[in-house]
Amino acid sequence: MKTLYLASASPRRNELLRQVGITPIIVPSSFNEAIFLDGDPQKITMDYALGKVQHAFPLPQPGLCIGADTVVAVRGQVLAKPESFEHACEMLRELSGVEHEVVTGIAIADSPSHYLVEYEVTKVRFRQLSEADIAAYVSTGEPMDKAGAYAIQGKAAIFVEGISGCYSNVVGLPLARLNVMLNKWGLNLTSAWR
Repeated sequence: MKTLYLASASPRRNELLRQVGITPIIVPSSFNEAIFLDGDPQKITMDYALGKVQHAFPLPQPGLCIGADTVVAVRGQVLAKPESFEHACEMLRELSGVEHEVVTGIAIADSPSHYLVEYEVTKVRFRQLSEADIAAYVSTGEPMDKAGAYAIQGKAAIFVEGISGCYSNVVGLPLARLNVMLNKWGLNLTSAWR
């Protein structure tokens, strides 16, 4: 199997890949995430994922580099990571009692100019949250580095009434979509199980 690199410092993405038998080599990316790209959530996440991958080259050895970016979108508004305690509270108020979309762009490349980019969308519905719920959750610190200010695999699981689509996408890396994309490069994640 080709060497797989992950252009992400996200422990969640690393854990998801390990869950399915892949131990990626983490490579730093010089991509400036402070630049907010205009467009819809799909375009933003795909542009960011590609930027992360392209700025991870050159790789230590030949292989495939995976990059991803996740945002939450509600009522046409893109929610990235919160900048403060109050910002996290505002985001959770926006998500309270409504359905939102979690969008992840994924890029796979073997060079800066040879790549494949796709995206995955999952719909998530939160129950109505009280101010006490929001304050208690934000005070845990968990939402501070998460798109949309929550972690479905963490304490915020008690806020989720329903989900339609790929669960691992909400965590940060849609594994089924990734496997389909790797198949286009002649790889299948199940080959790591043999």
